[in-house]
Amino acid sequence: MKEEIFAKLKEISGEQYVYSDTETLDHFSRDYTEKLQYNPDVVIKPGTAEEISAILKICNEHKIPVTPRAAGTGVTGGALATRGGVLLSIERLNKILEIDERNLQVTAESGVITEVLQNAVKEKGLFYPPDPSSRGSCFIGGNIAENSGGPKAVKYGVVKDYVLNLEVVLPTGEIIWTGANVLKNATGYNLTQLMVGSEGTLGIVTKAVFKLIPLPKFDLLMLAPFNSLEKAAEAVSAIFRAGFTPSGLELVEINALKIVSRMVDSSIVPVTDDMEAHLIVEVDGNDMDVLMKEMEQIAELLVQFDCGEIFFADDATQKEELWKLRRRTAEAVKSIGYTIEEDTVVPRAELPKLVKGAKALGEKYDFQVVCYGHAGDGNIHVRIFKDGHPNSFGNETVKPILEELFRLVKSLNGTISAEHGIGIIQKEFLPIVFDEAALRLMREIKKAFDPNNILNAGKVIDID
Repeated sequence: MKEEIFAKLKEISGEQYVYSDTETLDHFSRDYTEKLQYNPDVVIKPGTAEEISAILKICNEHKIPVTPRAAGTGVTGGALATRGGVLLSIERLNKILEIDERNLQVTAESGVITEVLQNAVKEKGLFYPPDPSSRGSCFIGGNIAENSGGPKAVKYGVVKDYVLNLEVVLPTGEIIWTGANVLKNATGYNLTQLMVGSEGTLGIVTKAVFKLIPLPKFDLLMLAPFNSLEKAAEAVSAIFRAGFTPSGLELVEINALKIVSRMVDSSIVPVTDDMEAHLIVEVDGNDMDVLMKEMEQIAELLVQFDCGEIFFADDATQKEELWKLRRRTAEAVKSIGYTIEEDTVVPRAELPKLVKGAKALGEKYDFQVVCYGHAGDGNIHVRIFKDGHPNSFGNETVKPILEELFRLVKSLNGTISAEHGIGIIQKEFLPIVFDEAALRLMREIKKAFDPNNILNAGKVIDID
């Protein structure tokens, strides 16, 4: 990077927030995506939307690549500076600006940690449901970029269902608000929802207005073991067909549960050799008697699917331990070599075919596979391990495995990512789920927002 441009960046954000030292570049060269590393030329940490605007104007003029980065907890390479240039961290945009209790809304900067936001509104008796596993470290800006979900999505929806309005800095440096702080809006094209899930390729979100809901007073949690992974998957859609809507419905295959139990040194879940999977079922609401009855009826239903002895969490401590096991499953299986995680999603009733097909692919291609995830909304993470192949990206041995998995998902009327996004990892597989007309429209949208292709170029869709 030219010295005069480097000097201008220091003028904009202050010398103390512009970095080119080896240690900082190395830290920001990775995220949680496999074992990939791409060094930026410079890291900058602006403190306002206006600073970001000035930075993007310079980079757009000189056609310098800019990689926006939230907390770096993504798993598809969206925060990796694959083309060098400027890595722009939003970590200083970390203020909750207003909790509007009258209108059930919160306005916050995009660098606020998700759990910090949740806890702040909880103190007011309010609830922000999107709940990714990395909630203790991820930023709401990253959640918006990926349209994050988590366990609560089955009942309450994902980020797109709560975003009302966004302040966005465009690649050209212009600052816009995408909508209005209202629950209904039919005024022009929906730029707000276009930004949600766009993975930082169309603009950099600096502020967000979310709707909130009242915090439920009670919740109940149970763990149901099954001696068949397919039977556990079958039970999922049966719960909804019977008229129940759990606030959480997670599936964890037994191999994954054993691994995470060892990692966190937990024995709360009894494990026997005849088990293949567990369902974690949570209900919430404001009437404990109603919730108790729902749990009893769900438990009776699960017996029809060869469910074993159900464990009911007695108190907050047991509930927390069960959720800790689920939230740390991805970290645990990754730690022993399951480094390739897919984010498949299908209609709920097709889950048995998905898990059966994933296991069959493991046998066909000689790799190990574990399944876990948000079964209640059809989103199963298929994590694979093939000895000597730590990465899927650019791996010609792994590619046909993933192609076959994704074609299976497509045949079940599903798609290849529910909440992790596309980034660089899944980009080459988009033609499996989109025809050329749809891909052309995506390319044209990218060009309209970013004519010089500087912002997170090479992620999601190629235009050069």
